[in-house]
Amino acid sequence: MVIDGIIILEASGRPIVQTNFRSKGPAYPLLHIDAFNNALSETQYANLDPVLSVAAHHGPSACCHMECGGLRFLCPVSGDVDPLFAFSFLQTLVEVLHDYVNDISPTSLRDHFDVVYQLLEEMLDNGHPLTTERNTLRDIVLPPSLWSKVLAVAGAPDFSKTSANPFASPLPWRKLGVKYANNEIYFDINESMTAIVNKNGTVLSSQVWGEIDTNCHLSGMPDLLLTFRDTKSLQDCSFHPCVRLQKWSKDKMLSFVPPDGSFVLMEFRYSPVVSGVVSAPRPIPLPFTLTPSITLSENGGVIDLTLTSRLSARVIERIVVELVLGRGVTGASCTVSSGATWGFDPKARRLRWEIQKAPQGASYSLRGTFSATEKPSPARAFQISFDISQNTFSGLKVDQLRVQNEGYKPYKGVRGKSIGDVEWRW
Repeated sequence: MVIDGIIILEASGRPIVQTNFRSKGPAYPLLHIDAFNNALSETQYANLDPVLSVAAHHGPSACCHMECGGLRFLCPVSGDVDPLFAFSFLQTLVEVLHDYVNDISPTSLRDHFDVVYQLLEEMLDNGHPLTTERNTLRDIVLPPSLWSKVLAVAGAPDFSKTSANPFASPLPWRKLGVKYANNEIYFDINESMTAIVNKNGTVLSSQVWGEIDTNCHLSGMPDLLLTFRDTKSLQDCSFHPCVRLQKWSKDKMLSFVPPDGSFVLMEFRYSPVVSGVVSAPRPIPLPFTLTPSITLSENGGVIDLTLTSRLSARVIERIVVELVLGRGVTGASCTVSSGATWGFDPKARRLRWEIQKAPQGASYSLRGTFSATEKPSPARAFQISFDISQNTFSGLKVDQLRVQNEGYKPYKGVRGKSIGDVEWRW
């Protein structure tokens, strides 16, 4: 599969970075820029289709796009190309740029345009993804620094050189000669829940997706073996290329030589099953309950909400409950429990209730009224988001970490975090 090229637009729709579309005419990238800007002028970016169809004289093509740091990354593709292939490359490009310039913005890309173009030349060879591993790229393209900027302005040579042989390492994701005074590796188990609850409080659907973000600072070429306490409920697993798949398939252990720095070791879906029943998923319980009551009248309504934590050992943080009150609503007046705040956005006609921390078993309430110029028709569901630190829905825990090929014993840090988005109907 071949990618036609990459275009990076600023918020105004003007291109600031563009690769050379060798196999297409000069009008080809302009057609995709115009198609994207025209589609964006008709709707908000959040409602825009991630793949736009573009009619070109070369034949039909598609414009895959994503947003990061106020920039729009466009990836035109044509022919028999899977859009997921384009999105995968765009995500990799964003991660590499973030590693090099830290803060992705129009200003940072303009300040380091030479580095950005060097990276694109190394990562994309005539439409084919080539070198995408960050450790290898750092041996080819030097990260920008203040010293290199001063030398460039002064016209003096920069004596800091790239590696003489950036491909000397037998593993493309790890370079040779890595040394640290303190050998450390950190594992962040991050899980995200999406759920739909009906008006009776019954969970209609719930999914939990997780990933293990790793930050590795280990010397040499360590060969690691990572074991977990419970992996039976992990489904649809995907891994970093460093992981040996055969070991996981056989023993549910992760055997790998890690890249240096930050990377995603593993992604998975948590799907608990009913004991004794084959392939029967069990609903994932929510960490709280919501008791809503809304009474509508000709010129407004009355709202009464109660949220109660169901956790016995953790604190739910940053709970946000939102409800769009609908057309004609002009204002709201509410009272909330201590430790919570509320607000009303007159432009979006959205009521927002925030709870910073909900300890074990705590209950919070919101009571109030809202006024309208006509009989209101609020949204039929509340949108609720929340965070739980030092907790995972799956209960996944690291059991042991073994190091081979090196004589040191590294420090191992493990922590978990859960976030959630719930649609609670009333």
